[in-house]
Amino acid sequence: MNNLENETKQWLGLPLNLLWGYVAIALFMTGDGFELAFLSKYITDLGFTEAQSSSAFAVYGFAAALAAWISGVFAEIVTPRKAMLAGFVMWCVFHVLFLVFGLGGKNYFFIMLFYGIRGFAYPLFLYSFIVMIVQNVKSTQISPSMGWFWTTYSVGIGVFGSFIPSLTIPAMGEMGTLWLALAFCFAGGLVALVMLRNVNSYSPMHGLSRQQKFSELSRAITLLVTNRNILFSSWVRIINTLSLFGFAVIMPMMFTKELGFTTSQWLQIWTVFFATTLVSNVFWGIVGEKLGWIKVVRWFGCIGMALSTLSFYYIPQYYNTIAEAGVNGAGTAEFMVAWIPAILLGWFVAAFVPMTAIFTTLEPKHQGAAISVYNLSAGLSNFLAPAIATVLLPYFSFIGVVYAYTALYLFAFAVTYFIKVKQPGFDT
Repeated sequence: MNNLENETKQWLGLPLNLLWGYVAIALFMTGDGFELAFLSKYITDLGFTEAQSSSAFAVYGFAAALAAWISGVFAEIVTPRKAMLAGFVMWCVFHVLFLVFGLGGKNYFFIMLFYGIRGFAYPLFLYSFIVMIVQNVKSTQISPSMGWFWTTYSVGIGVFGSFIPSLTIPAMGEMGTLWLALAFCFAGGLVALVMLRNVNSYSPMHGLSRQQKFSELSRAITLLVTNRNILFSSWVRIINTLSLFGFAVIMPMMFTKELGFTTSQWLQIWTVFFATTLVSNVFWGIVGEKLGWIKVVRWFGCIGMALSTLSFYYIPQYYNTIAEAGVNGAGTAEFMVAWIPAILLGWFVAAFVPMTAIFTTLEPKHQGAAISVYNLSAGLSNFLAPAIATVLLPYFSFIGVVYAYTALYLFAFAVTYFIKVKQPGFDT
């Protein structure tokens, strides 16, 4: 993959030549994010069990992991823009099938089938744009550029993706809201197709034979064996977003069924979490270049997420107990207190932003394959988070899942000491 050595016009680390790509990501992930904070509860409201709901998310996450794995090299083979087109079309088609035959028909088989297949779609659209970023900025600009990438991702999947449903669900219901999601994803795909057509989006592997292309695709797995630093980095990236994807599944049930919040209140709390990442993603992307990638990931990512994961459970539970005892009253106060752990989680989850720069620096000659491993790790996080919840919920309830995530963040903290990466401008 080519790293451009010419200066790219930027604004606070944002590459301006890719501005419309960031807009497309925000729009597309808004539609994709509509379901994130309420679908698990809606599936149980249709008559399915909590374990069945978690299983649907686990299947979706597994499909997303597979798509994430191939997306980096696939985008190099066919160009990032064409890979984004494939993801866009697949998402729209299988979202309609999921709504009509799965949720609409209350058919668990079709829920698993079409929701699972749709899981292949968003990683192709989302992660192929990472390849476009790496192709169009200098290596020293990747971390802040990725900070903006995750910020626009959060604008979509988290802020608008959570806040808009909090308004539309009371007005048009869950199914109406899920149909509205299609409009946002269609708009995002259209922006990407039209506005990125002149952006440098080449295919360095176009001239390779089919065997050579498959060989490069397989490198996305063999790197985990041949490069120990990539393996350890993969573990850390998997753990990175466990609470994000896991809490989206279990916390709607805990907040609404145990703590008495409404679905709209929960969605607004989840919006606060993602709104925080609008600042924190850019902040940690820039700080990582100044303080050091590994230091930021180790101390603010791993330790910060371990503490904020615990706080997301204990602070609402503790304050809710006090309110019920009559020491404090109003539901408004409980609602505001729940913002505290949401802000903490949003601040520290972004401290893993430098991981993209770590992966591409560890494999400068095979950056597409390195990005595929990064994407695979992100997808596995999407799969493992609800899978852990599925296994532990029946035996240990919500607190067991929270403790499991916390322990894994502490494990990731230890793993960072084994990652050896030479950051430009640092002696490591």
